[in-house]
Amino acid sequence: MEPVTLTTERLMLRPFELSDAPAVHAACQVPDIQRWTGVPSPYGLADAEQFTGTAVPESWRNDTAYDFAVVTRADGALVGAMGLVHLARLRTPERQAELGFWTAQERRRQGYTVEAAHAVLRWAFRDLGVERLEWHAEAGNEGSRAVARKLGFRMEGTLRAKRVHRGTRRDVWIGALLPSDLADLADLADLAGETGPSGSRVPAARDTTPYLPYPG
Repeated sequence: MEPVTLTTERLMLRPFELSDAPAVHAACQVPDIQRWTGVPSPYGLADAEQFTGTAVPESWRNDTAYDFAVVTRADGALVGAMGLVHLARLRTPERQAELGFWTAQERRRQGYTVEAAHAVLRWAFRDLGVERLEWHAEAGNEGSRAVARKLGFRMEGTLRAKRVHRGTRRDVWIGALLPSDLADLADLADLAGETGPSGSRVPAARDTTPYLPYPG
């Protein structure tokens, strides 16, 4: 995948650059980011440099993850990270991806995370053809679940012992969002006729594979 840039009213989502390493390092010193995400703990500047300068470019190039640095359009300050991860089934009949994110502590409760996620959802469903977008979080991560609910994800249950974190198996909450779910979201429902990252007109998001829900 050739890296793309997405924009919203207040934000720009672009691939991370090595110059972002100091800001990423500072943000990841917050205990709850180390507690709920897979970043190393302790988190050093070398870890941030490896992520921004090596891991992110390689993941875009290898189609394993599309990670964006979320920055403010006003001053370029880092808000957090947002992206699509676990892309092994993106270009298979499953057409599936997972949304992942973290937000710098001082940028929370300002609507930035949901605003950035809306841009990624549009891109995923409309441009990439995603037909099932999952959200995973370790059970107990109420902040992440609150964001997922605001985005319209339907909570589907708990995956027992799904995650190994710091040598311990932990339960994981899972939710999912389908293109057909977007009809319930006023700010995402009307995607027809919008302009994509390339400047081309794009069709509305929709399921292209027939779906037969279990009636029981």
